[in-house]
Amino acid sequence: MPLTFESGAFRWSASWPMTLLTVAGVVLFILLGRWQWHRARQSQALQAQFRAGTDALTDLDDHAVRALPRYARVGAHGRYDGAHQFLLDNISHGGYPGYEVLTPLTLADGRTLIVNRGWVPLSQSRQDLPDVALPPDPADRPAAPTGRLDNLPVPGIALGHAPPAPGGTWPKLTSFPTMADLSAALGRPLEPRQLLLDAAAPLGYVRDWQPPGMSPAQHVSYAIQWWGFATVAAFLYARLNRRRRAPVHA
Repeated sequence: MPLTFESGAFRWSASWPMTLLTVAGVVLFILLGRWQWHRARQSQALQAQFRAGTDALTDLDDHAVRALPRYARVGAHGRYDGAHQFLLDNISHGGYPGYEVLTPLTLADGRTLIVNRGWVPLSQSRQDLPDVALPPDPADRPAAPTGRLDNLPVPGIALGHAPPAPGGTWPKLTSFPTMADLSAALGRPLEPRQLLLDAAAPLGYVRDWQPPGMSPAQHVSYAIQWWGFATVAAFLYARLNRRRRAPVHA
């Protein structure tokens, strides 16, 4: 039996399947809009945290990496291990494919920090890896990189994860590894976050660091879009099931 209402010259009647389908759709669209709104707030907080990372420079010699917040700007002192580098695959910049170069830095106290030296473009062939060798320093001076602490990037789906291949060939190609993957390949423990090398620091490549994900404005626009779908669905449901009643003749 349809759901029916009558008022004045109009009669409104809708089947139960259509009613349940419309209610489910409206609820789904509202929930999707709320999810995007929540993502916008998360993105806004992440961007604020990213901007706050420039407030001060912390000496990593006196602090544990895990004790510092994400995006904290730090200075480190140590020696690069140019013989054991990683090329982080499936990273694009400006629409072009390429790699990010991950280089171990051995700190004075023995800890090992992964330094992300930036992005390099893909070669003509995937068989030809880019030359990311560190230039020799005749004075054999220790490196003093500065940058932000950040997590390694994570893939959108689990299939994007590919740890470094075993064997003695370096640099090693890897896709969305974990620190445990890199640690196993190097044979020594690593600090829990990488260092995103400052754009002005030496021995780097393309560095245009930004917080991951979409901007807050994009998330808000998607939220409004989903809520718009909910409004349209409710309007169409109400409008398409409304009929003018036939006049009653005496």
